Amino acid sequence: MPQWLAPVRDEAGDPADPPPQRPSEPDAADCCGEGCARCVFDVYEEALLRYEAELAAWRARQS
Repeated sequence: MPQWLAPVRDEAGDPADPPPQRPSEPDAADCCGEGCARCVFDVYEEALLRYEAELAAWRARQS
């Protein structure tokens, strides 16, 4: 399993530095199916990339 998919445990973490929250995946019904330039799934993928970077930075700070 890739490290970014591993569960985040913050029991020993700094309460002032909580782990980032994974974005919620849109439901299939959230997409209108009309081929929008920025589909809700495109926005989700961008948010997921930001989350992965934030999570890597957070994990680095925790070690």
